[in-house]
Amino acid sequence: MALSFSTLTDAIAQYTGLSPAAFFTIVAVMVVAYKVVCGMFVAAEDYAAVKKANEYAAREPVQLGDVTEEELRAYDGTRPDKPLLMAIKGNIYDVSRSRMFYGPGGAYALFAGRDASRALALMSFDSRDLTGNIDGLSASELEVLQDWEYKFMEKYVKVGQLVAQRTRIESAEGGDKLHDS
Repeated sequence: MALSFSTLTDAIAQYTGLSPAAFFTIVAVMVVAYKVVCGMFVAAEDYAAVKKANEYAAREPVQLGDVTEEELRAYDGTRPDKPLLMAIKGNIYDVSRSRMFYGPGGAYALFAGRDASRALALMSFDSRDLTGNIDGLSASELEVLQDWEYKFMEKYVKVGQLVAQRTRIESAEGGDKLHDS
């Protein structure tokens, strides 16, 4: 038995009490709502990838203690097995939970693994300003830097501090020891 269009529209009106236009509009809205709600959730196969990408964001920050600028560069976000670190005024903060900003491809990625004090004070993205040297900054620039430091102190965990260099000294037992200077 073949249904004609008029038979279908009559059946819709009879069973739903709606006009065919209203019925199909409601069906279309329900399909769109279903697609939107389904799109809000991560697919099961993607969950493992998301979990791995956010592994350091969920971990407790590891206290590093004294670190040289050269050692800090290893924490620039290029290695997923290491936390993402950044320094301000010699204090090192774990910014792993803001990987989308400070990690590779992020807006502030060039600050990761560095002491970005001067760049933050000047609000500069110039690579020459990626240094902890704040000599010659004006009072207002130092105030901007202090505001950045307060924000980092509130939001991130301090995990260490920068030291100028490590030197080897001979210990009494005959072995080398590292000493911060």
